[in-house]
Amino acid sequence: MTLKKHYLAVILAAVLFALPASVWASEETAEPKLHKASADDRVSYAIGYDITNRLKDSFDINPELFLQGMKDSLAGETSMTPEKMQETLMEFQAMAQEKQMAAQSKKAAENKVAGEAFLAENKTKKGVKTLESGLQYKVITPGTGSSPKLSDKVKCHYRGSLLNGREFDSSYQRNEPAEFPVNGVIKGWTEALQLMKVGAKWMLYVPADLAYGDQGARNVIEPGSTLIFEVELLEIQKS
Repeated sequence: MTLKKHYLAVILAAVLFALPASVWASEETAEPKLHKASADDRVSYAIGYDITNRLKDSFDINPELFLQGMKDSLAGETSMTPEKMQETLMEFQAMAQEKQMAAQSKKAAENKVAGEAFLAENKTKKGVKTLESGLQYKVITPGTGSSPKLSDKVKCHYRGSLLNGREFDSSYQRNEPAEFPVNGVIKGWTEALQLMKVGAKWMLYVPADLAYGDQGARNVIEPGSTLIFEVELLEIQKS
């Protein structure tokens, strides 16, 4: 991949992921006169604003050289060799990744402390049981019949929420139960499902290590999050 294509791919990918949030955040402060500008002018401003708004927290931008780089690119000129620019961009990407990982680790640690405090209090509540793994559950409806095995598939209704009460997923809202392998979900679910019987409805309180760990999930679940699920086992599909 050439330097030009590589740089363009980096910029376009960043814009596609970050543009919606920045546009909404700056909607009230945008220059009214640009609302009626041509599409090219509006895109030029929006992308320039978006890129700068994100990069300003990553390093100390030199405005003159930043603009000069854009002008040189448009004019087909350069003050750095392609090799040096490639090296510089790779160094920047490594630095940005390291910074992101540090922030993620910090957030995971904070969320784990909050999760541990929640679980410590929750285990004292009536009906809540704690397994050796750290998973907590409360039986709402016991159910009858057999329990699924690790190799089985199940059909469930569920809703998941964070400790602050925000719901991040729900099969009830979709009006359609979910089907999946018992061994194809987070560890906390895999453990709980094998203890449930058909027709059972449980509340699960899942520590981060039995959920999505320090990685989080889909920009919806923060790193190190303890999760709360309401799970209803509807059917076992034997392997």
